[in-house]
Formats: sequence, C-alpha cells, structure tokens
Amino acid sequence: MAAAGRLRRRVLLLAVPWRWRCSPRRGAAGCPPAGQVRAAFLRFFEERHGHRRLPSAPVRPRGDPRLLFVNAGMNQFKPIFLGTAHPRSELAQHRRVVNSQKCVRAGGKHNDLEDVGRDTYHHTFFEMLGNWSFGDYFKEEACSMAWELLTEVYEIPKDRLYVTYFAGDSSLGLSADEECRDVWLCLGVPASHVLPFPLKDNFWEMGDTGPCGPCTEIHYDHVGGGRNAAALVNQGSPDVVEIWNLVFMQYSREVEGNLLPLPQHHVDTGMGLERLVTVLQNKHSNYDTDLFTPILDAIHKGCGGPRYQGLVGDADVGHVNMAYRVVADHVRALCVCITDGIYPGFSGAELVLRRILRRAVRFCSEVLHAPPGLLASLVPTVVEVLIMDVINENEAAFQSSLERGRRIIERTVQQMEPSTYFPAEVAWSLYGNLGFPLDLIDLILEEKGISLDSAAFNELALEDAKQKAGGPPAGQLEDTNTCLDVHSLAQLRSSNVPATDDSPKYAYTLGQHGRYEFSPCQATVLILYRDQSLQKEVGAGQRCGVILDRTNFYAEQGGQASDQGYMIHLGQQDILFPVQSVRLCGGYVIHEVTAVETLRAGDQVQLFVDEAQRLACMANHTATHLLNFALRHVLGDNTEQRGSHVTAEWLRFDFNTTGPVTVEQLQQVEQVVQDVIKRNEVVHTAEVPLMLARRVQGLRAVDEGYPDPVRIVSLGVPVESVLTCNSEAAMQTSVELCCGTHLLQTGAMEDLAIISERQLVKGISRVIAVTGSQAKQAREAGQCLAMEVDSVSLRMKERSASIPEMQNLSKEVGQLTKMVASTPVPQWQRKELQTILKVLQRTANTAIKKLEMQQAEEKAQSMLAKHCNQPVIIDTVPADSLSILMKVVNQLCDKSPGTSVLLLSPQASGEVLCACQVSKNCLPVFSAADWAVAVCTQMEGKAGGSPVVAKGSGNAKGMQRALTTALEFAQSKLLK
Repeated sequence: MAAAGRLRRRVLLLAVPWRWRCSPRRGAAGCPPAGQVRAAFLRFFEERHGHRRLPSAPVRPRGDPRLLFVNAGMNQFKPIFLGTAHPRSELAQHRRVVNSQKCVRAGGKHNDLEDVGRDTYHHTFFEMLGNWSFGDYFKEEACSMAWELLTEVYEIPKDRLYVTYFAGDSSLGLSADEECRDVWLCLGVPASHVLPFPLKDNFWEMGDTGPCGPCTEIHYDHVGGGRNAAALVNQGSPDVVEIWNLVFMQYSREVEGNLLPLPQHHVDTGMGLERLVTVLQNKHSNYDTDLFTPILDAIHKGCGGPRYQGLVGDADVGHVNMAYRVVADHVRALCVCITDGIYPGFSGAELVLRRILRRAVRFCSEVLHAPPGLLASLVPTVVEVLIMDVINENEAAFQSSLERGRRIIERTVQQMEPSTYFPAEVAWSLYGNLGFPLDLIDLILEEKGISLDSAAFNELALEDAKQKAGGPPAGQLEDTNTCLDVHSLAQLRSSNVPATDDSPKYAYTLGQHGRYEFSPCQATVLILYRDQSLQKEVGAGQRCGVILDRTNFYAEQGGQASDQGYMIHLGQQDILFPVQSVRLCGGYVIHEVTAVETLRAGDQVQLFVDEAQRLACMANHTATHLLNFALRHVLGDNTEQRGSHVTAEWLRFDFNTTGPVTVEQLQQVEQVVQDVIKRNEVVHTAEVPLMLARRVQGLRAVDEGYPDPVRIVSLGVPVESVLTCNSEAAMQTSVELCCGTHLLQTGAMEDLAIISERQLVKGISRVIAVTGSQAKQAREAGQCLAMEVDSVSLRMKERSASIPEMQNLSKEVGQLTKMVASTPVPQWQRKELQTILKVLQRTANTAIKKLEMQQAEEKAQSMLAKHCNQPVIIDTVPADSLSILMKVVNQLCDKSPGTSVLLLSPQASGEVLCACQVSKNCLPVFSAADWAVAVCTQMEGKAGGSPVVAKGSGNAKGMQRALTTALEFAQSKLLK
C-alpha cells in the first residue's frame, strides 16, 4: 500500500509518463530519453519542493571578466553568495532555484579540453542540472531531496549509490562534517556506503577567496551485482563515477587564508546531465547515450570510415574512436558558444573556441580522413546558417595550415637525434605563425612518442609576453577599501544600516543660457571601511571607503565610469576630502577617499561632484544610447549590443554584425545621430515596475539583472507613451533600461564622431566614438589629412622622371599612411583615405620599378658594349640603390645567357654595394653566394644569397682588393 501510494503521489506531482528503471537487464527500448531526464529533474524541484525554475544563462559570462566561459551552474548566482546583489534586484529575491545550465570547461581554472576524447566522460560542453538554496534549507533537506529524486523518481538501485562527506582538516581547525554523515545514515544509506574524504575531494571553494564549504558527493557503481565498491570511490575508476555534488556554503576564505563562518548558509548542487543519462540509459559511456549517438552516426556517414566502437587507450588503434569523441564533443561546444555570441577569434574565450575548432578539424582531417566541410555538416539544419559559415570558414582556413604544420613536424622529427626533445623554436613557430594550439602540438608529438622542450617553449612565450603591451595584471586583487566583503555586508544589514539613497545623483537641472546646474548634497557618514573591516573612525592620511546615508555621486555601473569630486566637513570649507572613485556593493555606495584629517561615523559632510567630468559622462552615455539606436536603424534590427563603456573622454560600444561596417554605413550612422542632436530632443526618464517595462515593444537590453522598479530612458518620446499598450513609439527612437546619468536634451552633445571601428572577433565589432569638442577636433584633423593626401595625389599624377623624387613621394605616402592610422579622425574618412593611400603606394612603387628598369637597361647596354662576349664580367657601375644594381646584373645575364656577372657600386657614403649572378651552366661548381661572400669579406662586409644570385655590401677602402678577389675566385671555379 505504501509503495502504491508513493507511486500515485509521484505521478500526480511530476506527471512523468516514464516508469523509471535502471535495470541491467533492460534493453535499449526501455531507456528514458535525455529530454525526459532533464524535464523530470526540473519538475521535481519546481513542483514537489517549491523551487523557481530559471532558464540557463548564456555561456558568455556576464559581469565577471575573470571567467572565459560559464563553467558551473552557480556562476550567475555569485552576487548572491558574495552578498553584492542589489537588494531591489530580482536576483536578491531568490530563495529556492532550479535550472539546467549550459557549461563550457575549456581554458582557465576548469579546463577539460585536453582530456576530451581520451576517455568516455570528459566534455568541453555539458549541461549542469542544479538546485540552490539561498539562506533557506540546508544539509538535511538538500540530501533528502537528492536521495528521493535518485532512488524514488529515477529508481536507481540504492545499493549502487555511495555518498562521501568531508573528513575534516586539522590545519584549518575544521572537524569532520558529522552532521552530513548523520543525515545520510538517517535516510537509510548503509554505513559502508557513507565514506569520509579529505579537503581536496570534499571541500569546495569558489576561488582563492570568498564563499566555500564542505560538500557531499553521490557516486554510482556501474557494475553492481551486490559487490561493495567503496574502495573504488574517488580512485579514478570508470566503473564508479561521481554523479552529483552537493556543496554547503557555510564559510568564507579571507585574503589571509583563514576561514570565517558565513552570515547565511547556502546550498549549491550540480549534477551533469550527460553522466545521469548514462546511468539511466544503462550505459558505461556518455557517448553511448542519445545525447551523442546521432552525432556519431552523422560522423560515420560523413567520413565513410569504420563505425564508432567505444574503444579507448591502446585498444583504440589509430585513435579513430578518440577522434569520433573529440569531433562529437567539440561540434556541440562550437554550436552552443556561437549561438551565445562567442566566435572563434584571437583572444580570451574566442581564442579557446578557435583552439576547439582547430582540434576538431585536425581529427576530422588526419585521423578520420574526412572531406573538408564535415564539421559544419554535423550542425543540425535547424541551426542558423551563420554558424555553419563560421565553422566552414575557420575549417578551410586551418586546413592548409594543418598540412604545412604536419610536414614541418615530420621533417623536424626526421632530423632529430634519438631521445631528444622537440625543438621549442619550431613549436613556437607553429604556434605563432600557423595558429597551432599548444595542446594540439603536444598531442601530435605524443602520438610520435616525442616530448616538447617545455621549459624552452615557456621562455619564448615569456619573452613574447614582455614585448607585448598588456592590460591589468591577471589575478589583480580588488581594492580592499571599496569592495565590501560578505561579512561586512552581513554586519551592515544585521545592524540595520540602510542602503545608500543615491537618488540625488539625478538631481540636476538646465539653468539659464543652457548651463547644467548640479546642487551639492548634504549627507551623514554612517560607517567607514578599511582593510576589509568596518570602522567608526579613520585617521589622517589613511585611505578608506566612506558609506553615507545619501549621495549625489554616481557609482561605477552599467558601463559608466564613476563620478569624481570631493567632500567637505559641513561648515569647514577649507578642508577637502578628494573622492577618487565610487562603487556600489549590495545597495551601499562606497566613496574612496584619502582622509586629510580624521573622519568619524556621524560626521556631517557636503558632497560636490566634478561637474565637467560628470557632464562629459552624461553626454557620452546619452550618445551611447543614440549610437545603439542608429546602428540598429542602419544595420538592421538583428544588431544587438554586446557591451559598452562610457568615460568622460570617449565611449565604446560592442555589437554583433555579419561583416565589416562599410564607409557608407558609418556615414549613415553618424548622420542619424547628428539629426537627433540637431532636433535637441528631450531625454525622458521614469522609474516603472520591471514587469511593465518588459512589455515595451522593441526595448533593448532586457536580459540583464535590473532592480525593480527599473529606470527607463527614452529619447524624444515620453515614457508614458512607450508604456501605452500596443504602442510602437519605442520602435522609432532609443528606449532602454538604464541606471546611468544622461543629458536632459540631446543638443548638449553638439556632435558625435566614430573614430574607430574594428572586428574584435568574427561577428563582433567595436566602435569608439567621441562627442562635443573632441568630435569637432577629429573632423578638423580629418580635413587636414585629406588635404595632405590630395596634395600627394596631384604630385603623383605629374609622374616625375627622377627616381629620388618618386622615392620621396613614396616615403611621404608611407608617413601619411601611419598618420591616418593613428590620428583620431572619423572612421569613415580614415577608411576612404587608407584606400586612396594604398593606390598611391602601389602607383609609386610601380613607377619606381619602371624607372629602375629603364636605368638598369641603359647601364646593361653600356656594360655589354664594354665587355662583349666575355664569360665573366667584373666591373664597377654607378647605381643609386642595391635594387638597381641587381636589375643591371639581371639584364646583363638575360642578354648574355652564358655570362656570370659581379658588379660593385661605390656610394657617396663610403659604402660599396655588391650584386652578382652566376650562369646556370657553371653550377654547381660556381656559387653566387660563395662569390659574393669572398668579395665582400675583402671589404669587411657581409653577403648572402643562393647559388644563382647573391648580394652584399662592404667598405670602399677594400674595393680594389675585392675586384681582384672577384676575378681570382671566378677563374679558380671556371678552370676546374
């Protein structure tokens, strides 16, 4: 009766049509498809245990530049764990959450790329099923829910499951997690299946600092049969694998390394869908499930080779099965990443994706012997053609490089001594010039039983890194005075310190003559923050964060730089506390100041923003919205913002695009912006409920985490109008959700010039623009450069007959090309001028070459008349350059095929140029390179070339000896 009641309850609550079983006797027809496995997990937590189901976040991390990809389900919830989520944001309202998160583990701390293919369970892309509790339930409920789902819903046999718990760590003063152990024992798990493990296995940390805690893992024994597999848990056995990890976040690791209890306890669990499906479909390999078999079948059809057999290690002769797994895994990762806006490129996540693609291409081509295009053909037809094009384009681009690289490796290996390392210089050339990822080089060498000289390679990489200009140092610690730690945030809230009222930042008006007026703001110091601790007092000369009850300073957020300015003690006008930066953390605005005298909680202060800097930021932020609208208007509604940054000096805007933006499109975008500026449109703002804001047609940027209510910024159209039901007003102007500070009317922008546009990676472009006086300066600079280019163009058309004059014009074109590339000018004009300059450079080079040929022919005719029918010509001749001298030699040899020629040309500088060519009839005894070296050595110079032609130079003092040596050398070779 109890079993029947349990079954009825499960059917009613979950509505899962499948009768889950995990019997080793079950055939393939009895396996639940992956889609049902995923759906059952989500419904179990949503309907049975009151969790809110959230969609997967994109694999491109949002707001965390330290991550290349979203690599765990918890990434999007980090602000909750850290306590930095805005109290009014939707994120801060979560208590119980469930989702299936797309994850990529390739590059960075969590990198499975090199393991993919070698076994049957590592992946670059996978789905993480997870449930979370944010200050709600803890260990007992989390373990109970997990056990119920696995054993009652999925009906996995209990005797095949093993659980682990944290065994404690004396060095950290942490005792064993007996609470967790006792929960499992109370749930009926046999003591022989509840196993303690140390810190490295059962203690989870977000990073070097931050929330962390013990975890409990659930492992599954694929063999079963009543055996006790406890000894195989956490031993790397493919038969006993971890399927679910439940993390109990109850500590915070501080900068010093010590652990402090968190003010709120959280639960973060993660279970890989691929591994779970493997268990429920009674398979030993993830690649044998319906998540991969259709792809593997398509690979077989596309390459026509042997079918996938699931072999690994030495049994996988020729690595064919490994290739199947690599290609199947990598094409999934490529599709997901490209769909989420990450394209193969040359830095960051884009570079990692490029490595994934090239690794897949290599296995397709060299192991599976598949025809070009196989990788793109694996993408389902429902996927956008753009993805196929990107993969095809990159596959084709790397195919030729792969062939060249393979030949280089083969030749190098043949020349190597036995038992030596592969040369680092060759590997670096493959890496830098042919785009071979280092792991691909290692893999190819491993197949040949050879190792790379890694130490020498790392030295080369280090030297290269030193030469390149870099950004901020990787892993740079955040400022301990402006970034509140989780304990301080909890202390503020428990002490009922109110969040900062920053509404005065919007309190500015347009006064007489169109000048903006910013009123000072009076505030009270609530608390001070220094070295990760809240303090009531900070002494003179100390740098600290100041938290006030209210502020008119804008904190850095939404892509806009923070305000600068100063504060004073009320009534003390002569002592200024400069505000260097402002940050928002968990609803509190922290002002970074250096105290010029003692600051105390309770002090009354008056705040003054830097008006010029604020106004410039306002103009550039409004310009950013207008630029977003103009780009969509010109390039199409599919144009989406990918990022932006606003400072007082410039604005940066990233957006997706199918190709480079043309000159005409750039001009059109600027014209759209200038039209709105001229109309001096009113900038309307209003705070509205988030749900109401989401209904606005055509509203941009609704996928970010916004507080509720949210602020709408609309150019030229009142917010009430865009909120009207079925209104299309927002489609005709710029309407965005934004917390930034903006102009009140667009006319104050004066002008906008796009001074840079380039593709960051395939499909993502970045523009940089300036406004106001800077835009005017850019246009003036563009006009000046255009006049310079026109002047050179006119002089070029005169076609001077003098080589030096043409060389000077060519040099001038080169200098102008550099100036056009580096000077801030409108980008459309830069492109136009660069096109003209390229044509002028080609014209100049052609003219110089033609004049040199004419001069060389005249000199050659003269030399032939002087040395008629001689087998060797050795002489001096005036020539303005080595290029002309070489041409004279070539002309002589062409007109007298059996003659070998060496000419010297003394220069006004005291240098002597040397050029020679040997008749092919004299090879191999007579070598031009040896001839030139012998001659130039007499002039204390150097030379080089091939057996047929060579060139060099030396000092005029040795020219007579050189002429004698030239004749003696030629005679010695020709008389043999």
